[in-house]
Amino acid sequence: MGGHTRLAEVGVNGLGEVDEPAFSGLAQRHRRELHVHCYRMLGSFEDAEDTVQETFLRAWRRRETFQGRSTFRAWLYRIATNACLDLLAKCRPEPATGGEARWLQPYPDRLLDELPAADADEPETVAVARETIELAYLVAVQHLAPRPRAVLILRDVLGWPAKDVAELLGDSVNSVNSALQRARAGMREHLPAERQDWTGGEEDAETRELVRRFTDASVATDIPALTALLRDDVRCSMPPTPGLYLGRDAVVKNWVEDGFAGMTGLRAVPTAVNRQPAVAFYHWRAREGAYLPLTIDVLRITGGAITEIVTFHDDQFPRLGLPERLPADGTE
Repeated sequence: MGGHTRLAEVGVNGLGEVDEPAFSGLAQRHRRELHVHCYRMLGSFEDAEDTVQETFLRAWRRRETFQGRSTFRAWLYRIATNACLDLLAKCRPEPATGGEARWLQPYPDRLLDELPAADADEPETVAVARETIELAYLVAVQHLAPRPRAVLILRDVLGWPAKDVAELLGDSVNSVNSALQRARAGMREHLPAERQDWTGGEEDAETRELVRRFTDASVATDIPALTALLRDDVRCSMPPTPGLYLGRDAVVKNWVEDGFAGMTGLRAVPTAVNRQPAVAFYHWRAREGAYLPLTIDVLRITGGAITEIVTFHDDQFPRLGLPERLPADGTE
């Protein structure tokens, strides 16, 4: 029997007769959405990569347990969720005292765009289009204990029924509903006020103009111009470096003390991560005769002002598909 025929029967006769290449082809169709799911659970792009690999290994080894009572996709989600819970049980990092998650890593929009746009009604596609992938949401999720975290993501992001979540976790429906209430309360505590409903519109012309002004002022290291773009209660962090700066004065003071005002030789490349505008900065290095990666600023913008800046180090440039260097003439 050919691989295509066997794949067509998945969910009816199970996976017992599916060979490894056919199984891998079927599983790989769900890699990106499973990776996003694990990323929400763990907050780390790299840990999510490892967990998806573990998910596929477990799925292959346990393929005979799939009897078609659920979709193959849902079966993989169950395995992935349990793999995340197992990892968190072994090593669950705690958010720092300031509230930042120092293990947080960015998720490139170019990879989020790999999710199938044609399936507009699929829960995962809808979820990524909403603000459940923004960094503010990811940080808030990291404050939750692992099982309530899983319940929140499965119920509120993926739209799973309570009974299915209960089956996955080996809990009662009442326990799942109770965990969801606790998780939602935790999210209200840690989400920014304007993100409590986890919804928002598309990037508009005003936002794009603000990002342009931020980019120009940063390249010019124009502190007064940057200050004017910040909201009074702006937040700034730089994972994995410890420290969370709250308020315009504290953020600007940190920039000045770090010597940013005196920097020269900066160039910028626009990018996007976690469905947020971002700017990658390069710094001129005379010895190399090129501009080399420096930092990536990810912006959250509300009401025409910058409300949060999360800065990532140069080691994240390759993942975002950014150039390794910019030549002196500015061409790539």
